[in-house]
Amino acid sequence: MHPLLILLVGMTTILAGILGLRLNAFLALITAAIVVSLLAPGEPAVKIARVAEGFGRTAGSIGVVIALAAIAGKAMMESGAADRIVTAFLALLGVQRGATALCATGYVLSIPVFFDTVFYLLVPLARSMYARTNRNYLKYIMAIAGGAAATHTLVPPTPGPLAVAGTLGVDLGTMVLVGLVVALPAAGVGLLFAGWVDRRMPVVPRTPAAPALRGSDAEPAATQPFPGLVPSLLPIILPVLLISSNTVVLSMTARPGAHLATWAALAPYTAIIGNANLALLVSAGVAMWVYARQRGASRAALAEMVETSLMSAGVIILITAAGGAFGATLQAAQIGPVIERAFVGQAAGSGTGSGLIFLFLGFGVASLMKIAQGSSTVAMITTAAMLAAMLPASSGGLPFHTVYVATAIASGSLVGTWMNDSGFWVFSKMGGVTELETLKSWTPLLAVVGVTGMVTTVALALLVPLR
Repeated sequence: MHPLLILLVGMTTILAGILGLRLNAFLALITAAIVVSLLAPGEPAVKIARVAEGFGRTAGSIGVVIALAAIAGKAMMESGAADRIVTAFLALLGVQRGATALCATGYVLSIPVFFDTVFYLLVPLARSMYARTNRNYLKYIMAIAGGAAATHTLVPPTPGPLAVAGTLGVDLGTMVLVGLVVALPAAGVGLLFAGWVDRRMPVVPRTPAAPALRGSDAEPAATQPFPGLVPSLLPIILPVLLISSNTVVLSMTARPGAHLATWAALAPYTAIIGNANLALLVSAGVAMWVYARQRGASRAALAEMVETSLMSAGVIILITAAGGAFGATLQAAQIGPVIERAFVGQAAGSGTGSGLIFLFLGFGVASLMKIAQGSSTVAMITTAAMLAAMLPASSGGLPFHTVYVATAIASGSLVGTWMNDSGFWVFSKMGGVTELETLKSWTPLLAVVGVTGMVTTVALALLVPLR
């Protein structure tokens, strides 16, 4: 069977499973992987085995990181560290710049904490600020959504960007640093757009159902003491610094210079401390320590908190690894060379322009997948698997770093959110706005954030190719 037809069958299987049969994304992805593997060339004996091998490779590369990130995020919520970061931004920027403070807080918190949880945490503050000012409510909740969505889709260790980086072979430190850079203007433009929408569509908040972020026996957040700002930030800052240290040292050892021997001597040590698994273990350990110290949690309470975190992380690991299995079978189907000839064969000698098509292809496919099935994470995993099947023969010839393909995919996964996206309903129900108001605010907001991320990605690929 022709490779492009195999790709079409695989994509149809995923969409039919998720949309038509209402299957869990894990079942849809693993079924598609098996179907593609059966249609791909190879001995019958290896066709099912290579699905499991692709699953195992992906789970091995991202499973520990996702599990530890879930523990760190949960511990930050339970200890009040997340609340402390919120109050610090509000104190720094003031109520008059409340939307900026909420956007910045969402931007920071959504690095280790999942988007839904960040939004749950910050919406009460948006309501409180509206009660003080009696205006700008829509701007406040859109500011939260824009800041949180930008880093959630662009900056590891959240599952989407982590899986994309692993699938495309992008160094995790590079993904973190470039993701932060791309997410910053995306969140900033999203904040400006939020103000523009708020002026044209004033919204009065309605009462949502209260989220159960903490245990039922917990005190209200306002009456619990918060940890200090430095301990609160450590679970975020430490892994970024540790992972980035290895990236910096590797980049310096690749450049000739007077201090090359010094950098080379550091490389074995930064390779250890900069390993993502160790860095996230440190993050989770610090977050648990802050939680235990701040709340006086017993060992049993710590164990329960960790178990709750791992239950949510397990589902994400399974879905992500199934996406990796799907990608591995696409590679076995020899789709890469065919797609490469179809899209870039005539532009092979045109320099940077020939490489840009990979950025636009990743952005466009991720957006279409987002529109079709709703999940940004699934859209990113599926698109990265497809692009990875074409990049091995081409990435060495790209005029820019592969990280820009990753950020293009991540940006595309924000465009086209509507009622099949869980984030749509989180924004609507927790924000206390109608479905129509959500379509007029949330949907275009994320499109603006995604398009800005794509524009920033293209600009960086042209101006700072990192090659």
